[in-house]
Amino acid sequence: MSAALYSGSVPKERLDRTDRALVEALQKDARISNKDLAAHVGLAPSTCLERVRALRARGVLRGFHADVDHDALGRGLEAIVAVRIRPHSRAYVDAFREAAFAMPEVIELFHVTGADDFLLHIGVADTDALRDFVLDRLTVRPEVGHVESRVVYDHARRPALEPLYD
Repeated sequence: MSAALYSGSVPKERLDRTDRALVEALQKDARISNKDLAAHVGLAPSTCLERVRALRARGVLRGFHADVDHDALGRGLEAIVAVRIRPHSRAYVDAFREAAFAMPEVIELFHVTGADDFLLHIGVADTDALRDFVLDRLTVRPEVGHVESRVVYDHARRPALEPLYD
């Protein structure tokens, strides 16, 4: 499985108050300097750097990235595409996951329970491109048994997640 595909593992150690403050601050501004981050959470810069390194080593912080406007990249139309795999087997599921995640239109990929096997969050130029994506990229795959698409009018994402435990 590609390293870009996240399996959803849970951190083994709980985050203490300082770790939670570091994670929250970095989610809001991943470009914050170590000096400013240290001052924000009340640590010495060297201690702050080591704590951030430890969070990365534990897999709590998986990376830092830019939030890009999809429309500016020619992806003005976003959609959620539900896909059912047939016959349902690990080989077909794995093959589809790898192929779908390699498609440049796919922004996010979710392997889910229920009637559908996958939800793809895609970005394309317009409705013609959405139709072409479904017909030319998905329905031609031998393991794809059913496809449904829904245009996204708007979406929101939390800028920072807090742990659900104390």
